[in-house]
Order: sequence, then C-alpha cells, then structure tokens
Amino acid sequence: MLTIQKQHVVDMAKKAEEWGLCKHKAGNSSVRDKETGYVLVTPTSLDKKLLTTRDIVVMDLDANVIENESGLRPTSECLMHLEIYKTRPDIFAVSHTHSIYATSFAVLAKPIPAVVYECAILKLKDGVIPVAPYGRPGTPDLSNSVIEPFKRADAILMEKHGAIAVDADPYDAVLKSAYIEEMAEIYYHALMINGGKEPPSFKPEELQSWAYPSQIKFKNK
Repeated sequence: MLTIQKQHVVDMAKKAEEWGLCKHKAGNSSVRDKETGYVLVTPTSLDKKLLTTRDIVVMDLDANVIENESGLRPTSECLMHLEIYKTRPDIFAVSHTHSIYATSFAVLAKPIPAVVYECAILKLKDGVIPVAPYGRPGTPDLSNSVIEPFKRADAILMEKHGAIAVDADPYDAVLKSAYIEEMAEIYYHALMINGGKEPPSFKPEELQSWAYPSQIKFKNK
C-alpha cells in the first residue's frame, strides 16, 4: 500500500540523519497521501539506517493504524503529526528533528529571529521561528502545543525538545529542517560576536515582500 509515499518517508528520515539533524533513533518523519488522506509515518525505536518501506506505518487522521507491515508501532509522536495535518491542510510532509543549535534555543524556549533574509522560505508571519510550549512526548499536550505556532510559520521549535518543519513536498520539508539549524547557528554566532546583544532582524513585512525579479525576461515566451 502506498509504496511511493512510504519511500518518501524513508528518504526523509535518512536524509535528516545524513545531514546531522538527528541521530540513530531520534526524530521522526511523515507524509500525507493526497488521494486517501492517510498519513505514513516512521516507526518508534528503529535506527534510521535500518529503515525500509516495510517499516513505515500507515494511519488515518483519527490515529487508527491501517497498515504496519513489519508489525512495528508508529512513532509515539504520531499524534503530533496528525494534529499538524489537521491544522495545515496545505502541507503534505512533516520533518521533526533534534539538531544541536535549534534544540539549544528550544531548551531556552527562545524564538529565533529572522537575522538573514533566507528565513523568508520558512514563511515566518511574525518574523521569528516560534516556540511551541512544552508538552510531554506522546501526549495530547504535545500535539496541541504545535497548533498555534504552525498557523504562524512553516518552522517551529518545541520547548525542551527539538524542531519541526512542514512543506507540501517531502524533500523540502527536510530542507526546511536544515534551514532551521542553519538559522539557529547563524543567530548563535551573531549573539556571540555581538557580546550577547540581539542582532538586528527583518520585520515580517520585509520577509513577505520578496518576489522573483520582474526584470528577468525569457525570450521564448
């Protein structure tokens, strides 16, 4: 069932580990199928290097397991993934990671301001990567904590936990996870260079004003 979508989830998980965004059994990934609405998610407690399409668990939005070919349980944070899809019908992939710099700011519950313009790709309506309040992993508290932040951005931190990125495309969801970590590292170094003082950042309206240059013209059109 949904073999292509399962492969997307496997690729997301392995890419996140390859890029150093999470290690071994940490983090989780999912994809929502456009046709059935089913959510395909990584299993709990399996090293990403061993992950295959047989291990990906298929669920519906009511948390019913439709298929688990390997007999594995879905990640304990699957409820969070389901809540994100309910909140954001425009997205079809969720990437949850535990990258070092981003998680360091998550520990402090400190939002990351848009200190470089590349933050625009994260669709930060308030000009920051917001922080979802703490919720114990695997609980409705965690699932509910991400609802409001994801109404304001495609990338969030989770207090004392990690980071999540969303997109319509599986690869781009993981890419946004990488951007979160890059922005966190840049912000950290800017703070250090600036003696702990907040560096200047972009206002939301500036981030939302970007457009592809109209001066570029294609002669064959």
